[in-house]
Amino acid sequence: MVRRPGDSSLGTAPRPARIRDVAELAAVSVATVSRVLNEDARVDPELRDRVRAAAAQLDYRPNRLARNLRRQQMDAIGVVVPDIENPHFAEMVRIVEHIALERGHRVLVCNTDEDGERQASYLQMLADERVSGIVLSPSDSTGNIDLLRDLNIPVVTIDRTLKVGGTDAVVADNIPAVRAATHRLIQAGHRSIAFVGGRPEVETGSERQEGYLAAMEEAGLTPLLADGGFRRDAAEAAVTQLLAGGCSASALVVANNLMALGAIRAIRLAGARIPTDIAVISVDNPPWAELLDPPLTVLAQPIRAMATRAMELLIRRIGGERFPAVREIYPLELIIRHSCGTNQL
Repeated sequence: MVRRPGDSSLGTAPRPARIRDVAELAAVSVATVSRVLNEDARVDPELRDRVRAAAAQLDYRPNRLARNLRRQQMDAIGVVVPDIENPHFAEMVRIVEHIALERGHRVLVCNTDEDGERQASYLQMLADERVSGIVLSPSDSTGNIDLLRDLNIPVVTIDRTLKVGGTDAVVADNIPAVRAATHRLIQAGHRSIAFVGGRPEVETGSERQEGYLAAMEEAGLTPLLADGGFRRDAAEAAVTQLLAGGCSASALVVANNLMALGAIRAIRLAGARIPTDIAVISVDNPPWAELLDPPLTVLAQPIRAMATRAMELLIRRIGGERFPAVREIYPLELIIRHSCGTNQL
């Protein structure tokens, strides 16, 4: 058993030892501990003895992990998403779960809340559990998946990618879609168009901003950027500040559906009307988009097709197929509704 630093000796039970505790005490990697527990003959005898001694000292009990290692994998698929509150990712999880259950796999859902450290922690946990594979929408594109590869746990990224090469990816074609949507607003007569973006350090954030900037530059217009952080409250604050600062924007391009809710609320609280005073186009097509008043014009991602394809690739990898890393890009569909001024577009 292991007691955390700072735990009181009274009234606090020690927690069970974990595989990371064994690895730390033995001064080896978690992957090495896993190989020893799996009786991998390729492990150096000296390392094997250190791991076994550490496990005995900590009274480590593998439980499910030992069983999974004997079977080479756990019949579960990890799904790691940046924001489960976002209907886009909730729909993705639902589709992944449906396909996984049909194939006899359970699903472990992890919500990173757009936090790179939490993502790393969840990936470590899924590695410890020895899942069969992982569908990952990264909060941190630099996330280290070396351990997963070392354990032969396949990873397919969706919506966003990792900077490390050799990983299957299923993504949307963000740049031309946002560029085209911004052009439509320009063609409708808008000259002051603001972009409500989020997290330019991740692929979807940077690409959508790039599409907007390209359209504005081509038209010789001055860009207006507001940082909504992919969050509803942050977008509301950013648009409120934009409008309070005397911004004369007659249209907004918003980089995801949660920020669209915040932007719309800020517009209404400012006493402006949609689309009469400010037109709005948003990326994502959640179920409530057409129920708003006015209904929201969107760039719809084919999330069902994307999630299905991601699972097809993952199931093939889990089955042992070997093929070059796949990168598949899906177009977005501009669905015109009243929030952008239907008659104008």
